[in-house]
Amino acid sequence: MNYQSEDLKNALAAEYVLGTLRGPARQRFQKLMMQFPLISDATQTWEQHLNGLGQKIPPVTPDIVVWQRIEDQLGFVAQPTKTNVVAITKSKPRIWQSIAGLASAAAIVLAVLLFSFQPPLQPEVQQLALMSNEQADLLWALEIGADTISVQATKKLIAKSDADYELWIVAVDGRPPISLGLLPKVGKLVLSKPQLFDQIEIAALAVSLEPLGGSPNGSPTTVLYTSELVIL
Repeated sequence: MNYQSEDLKNALAAEYVLGTLRGPARQRFQKLMMQFPLISDATQTWEQHLNGLGQKIPPVTPDIVVWQRIEDQLGFVAQPTKTNVVAITKSKPRIWQSIAGLASAAAIVLAVLLFSFQPPLQPEVQQLALMSNEQADLLWALEIGADTISVQATKKLIAKSDADYELWIVAVDGRPPISLGLLPKVGKLVLSKPQLFDQIEIAALAVSLEPLGGSPNGSPTTVLYTSELVIL
């Protein structure tokens, strides 16, 4: 197995960071990271990328209805305010032990109910792709969501001023490549994700070098890089 292959290296690095690479395969990959600096660098790139995605997931505040359901389940009712002060005697310590036990049980039930009613978090990013050159320098990082493709150009990209870079779908069934639009030369750009993206089996995404404005004939002029998709 050629572990220096860009697609295989990135796929294994992503699985390692996500924790889906387990058992002997994970142990072998750890040895490979010590043997090959390029594999170690790819793993660090994925760690930085996925950690950044995790920070983008917003916290979810429970709705007021959740608290009302919890109160109903626990049988909480509003008690009238009393002005009389009741003296606490030491003659019945078991009563206070029982109350403390009920309070602990209520806290446990509260936590369970809160967890049960918590809506599941749906990650916005569904797939990832990393476009790297032959030197394993990451040039573009792509985050594919439900309706958009977010593309971030890295500082390693030395873009040509007299040409553009175009993103393509390479389908498994052999149909002609499908253009997804021009890639940014600096910074970040969000592309629209066509419905066809989820309707066909994709072998890879490709980047081509094109005249300014994009492909003149609807087909890639010079293919520079390819990357397989990683499903999250």
